[in-house]
Amino acid sequence: MISIIIPVYNQANKLDKCLESIKKQTYPYYEIIIINDGSTDNLSEILEKHKKNFPTNFRYFSQENKGANAARNYGYRVSWGEFILFCDADIILREDMLEKMKNILRQFPEVSYVYSSHKYGYKNFKLHPFNPKILKTYPYIHTTSLIKKSHFPPNGWDEKIKRLQDWDLWLTMLEKGRVGIWINEYLFSVIAGGTMSSWLPSFVYKFFPFLPKVKNYNKAVQIIKEKHHLV
Repeated sequence: MISIIIPVYNQANKLDKCLESIKKQTYPYYEIIIINDGSTDNLSEILEKHKKNFPTNFRYFSQENKGANAARNYGYRVSWGEFILFCDADIILREDMLEKMKNILRQFPEVSYVYSSHKYGYKNFKLHPFNPKILKTYPYIHTTSLIKKSHFPPNGWDEKIKRLQDWDLWLTMLEKGRVGIWINEYLFSVIAGGTMSSWLPSFVYKFFPFLPKVKNYNKAVQIIKEKHHLV
């Protein structure tokens, strides 16, 4: 079974579309775990709307606002599945995403997680095969990857890390010999204005280092590199 863990903070309208895409999955053996991270919007209405679509595999928990990583860890602790998928509320899954990812992990027992290319608005993020050396230089694997629960770090996500949390996770797993594998397909899309709303074209980081967003990004990169002794 796959445990789909969804942290939510004031994204009820996007969660609605996310859950619709999960309902259409060709792979039926999953549970949905919603972690409300202190939302103040109409989340309860959306949950009531969808509970009837998932009568036996839909669980909901609440906590005060502690951030996405704390919410993800909460979901991980209460999950029952052999596989876990951390899925933000602004993700739209292609209908065969769970099935394709699960089949790859079954096919390659030495692999700890599987990731794919994805779309963000008009932008296609075409990724590339897993490469430890490249992973140590910059982040390229999205949070929404299917992970073998037995290979997930016992301490979970680092709740002190506020940006580039996915990069930190994959580096942490790499340090334990855990590797990923890439599916060369666009298996999900991200609704614009959500967790990737600060995305900027690559040339901006090169030619406009003085911009506040670029400065903040570079600072976050430095924090991750120092933690993992990459500087």
